[in-house]
Amino acid sequence: MSEQLPPNKTRKQIIWENVVSLAVALFVVLIIRSSIVEAFRIPSGSMIPTLLVGDHIFVNKFAYGFKLPFSDLKIPFTDMGLEKPIILIGRDGPKHGDIIVFEYPRDPSLYYIKRVVGTAGDVIEIKNKVLTINGKLISQSPAEQPMTDKVFQQLEDDPKYSKEYLDVLREKLADDATSPGHLMMLDKNSLLDESRGPITVPADSLFVMGDNRDYSNDSRFWGFVPLKNVKGRAMVIWLSMWISFSDSQFVFRPTRSGTILH
Repeated sequence: MSEQLPPNKTRKQIIWENVVSLAVALFVVLIIRSSIVEAFRIPSGSMIPTLLVGDHIFVNKFAYGFKLPFSDLKIPFTDMGLEKPIILIGRDGPKHGDIIVFEYPRDPSLYYIKRVVGTAGDVIEIKNKVLTINGKLISQSPAEQPMTDKVFQQLEDDPKYSKEYLDVLREKLADDATSPGHLMMLDKNSLLDESRGPITVPADSLFVMGDNRDYSNDSRFWGFVPLKNVKGRAMVIWLSMWISFSDSQFVFRPTRSGTILH
């Protein structure tokens, strides 16, 4: 018994099926980008040595709760949109030490990336470039020599980043005693006044700072980050590469791919 084949589809049907398949695929990608994971590129050096210019990262947008897809969108060229995204599944908010991507409070069209150093209710003070959180002095110690050498090797394309001018330190913000802390950088010759506070972080807000402390535009200068502005937590570097056409430079750092961020 022979099986009857369906009649040949018309050209119009084939085109329509392809358009529908493409639209569905695009919609799924946009849902993932809106609520689960999104890629970002690091354009500045404010998070050196943790993140370098040209690092491409994935941000976990589910880290602090699963929100209704597209509920954080705003109509282009307007301020119209929901006051805050609709959370379908709640999770704990950002913690000390988390690296977050957020909408810059003074211009929500811009995305910033910084490290959380203060959460709601924390009393933040800076004394001679050393953080104090709730009266506890946050330790800063010289980073291990192999790690310091690795940092400056990755920065050798930029002469202003050298051992002569900068110190690489290890700072510990998390309460976990087993955590090794994170790397940070201080300018040995900076004249920046780093005695600030004490200041209390208000409800539903965060105090954030860059790891490149003397070259970061952060909460020390423009204030707190509302929780509603947080887009997600930086998760991993998937590519590190940048091209400067003005300087005819090409930098590719294959060893940074797969680096877990903490």
